[in-house]
Amino acid sequence: MSDLRELYQEVILDHNKRPRNFRAIDAPSRVAKGHNPLCGDRLMLYVSLDGDRIADVAFEGSGCAISKASASLMTEAVKGKTVAEAEALFARFHNLVTSPPDEPITTSGLGKLAVFAGVREYPARVKCASLAWHTMKAAVAHPSTTLRAGETDAPVSTE
Repeated sequence: MSDLRELYQEVILDHNKRPRNFRAIDAPSRVAKGHNPLCGDRLMLYVSLDGDRIADVAFEGSGCAISKASASLMTEAVKGKTVAEAEALFARFHNLVTSPPDEPITTSGLGKLAVFAGVREYPARVKCASLAWHTMKAAVAHPSTTLRAGETDAPVSTE
């Protein structure tokens, strides 16, 4: 278990210090805001779709190391996937971080996302880890309710 904890720390610290896809996208297909009032995490998620495929995804914002690292890893994981594949990955990730700590979980096929398995032991951190994922799910699932750049509708919330 200590190897997983070390990997967790390494991956989280790396993606927090050097987040991937931390930028705005010019003329995105969808934009959604996310907010975790418990921790203060805030992000703006940009998604460019090519038909039903996520051609590009990026984010801007601020938050704790877990939130920023999760957003970074999420953008890497869903880029190039279809919306259905991204939604299925959301479900697997959500199960990973919300399953009771005493229940066995399957991490195969999750790659680096598996490092978030330990988050389920810290209920307050589950919302940090899942914020970007909930925001992505809302952005791709609800085109009529997602935000366009400059709009100020209520953000996706972890509450």
